[in-house]
Amino acid sequence: MKYKNIEEAIFVNRPNRFIANVIIDGQLEKVHVKNTGRCKEILREGTKVYLEKSNNPNRKTKYSLISAYKDDLLINIDSQVPNNVVYSAINSNRIDELMDVNLLKKEVTYGDSRFDLYYEKGEEKGFIEVKGVTLETDGLSLFPDAPTERGTKHINGIIDSLKEGYKSYMFFLIQMPGIKYFKANEKMDSKFANALLQAKEEGVQILAYNSIITKDEINLNEKVQVLI
Repeated sequence: MKYKNIEEAIFVNRPNRFIANVIIDGQLEKVHVKNTGRCKEILREGTKVYLEKSNNPNRKTKYSLISAYKDDLLINIDSQVPNNVVYSAINSNRIDELMDVNLLKKEVTYGDSRFDLYYEKGEEKGFIEVKGVTLETDGLSLFPDAPTERGTKHINGIIDSLKEGYKSYMFFLIQMPGIKYFKANEKMDSKFANALLQAKEEGVQILAYNSIITKDEINLNEKVQVLI
């Protein structure tokens, strides 16, 4: 996926989940943060970040913060983009486990859950729940970076779908390059980690891929090992 109208800035602080203050062209600017997670290890004072300028003149903020450097590692933190990246990759036959899909839909309701994607491949059909991963520690990617009851609910819904014959997936898009391993963040949310373990034992397909990141683009890269 490609972004337009990218500007470089320096992160100052984050008064709340939705807003950050940055320095752009020597001026203090209030911008929208496209991620409600904590991102504390990424969004630190003095960090170089990239912003996307909006074309909407009625917006309260002119820019959205989409990525930031953690040392030399550029991390995309746009929580709205993973679904589109995975959707595009499936349609382009770039995911070995989901090649030659006949039908692919976004935002499909099943029971009391709404999953990111629904697919059909011949006789096979199922749901795909996509999670964007921005937390990295010593080369290991982790999810979540904050407790997520909603995430656990999604896993349980995916497990339930198996009982009706669906072949369903949990897909973790690691929004940074170079990562080789993914693991549930048990210290942050043990309920989520336990639910993911149960999902694996029940037969849910669990995939994780890293990404190619530039200041104005994010694309699916290579499969990484899931440590469960």
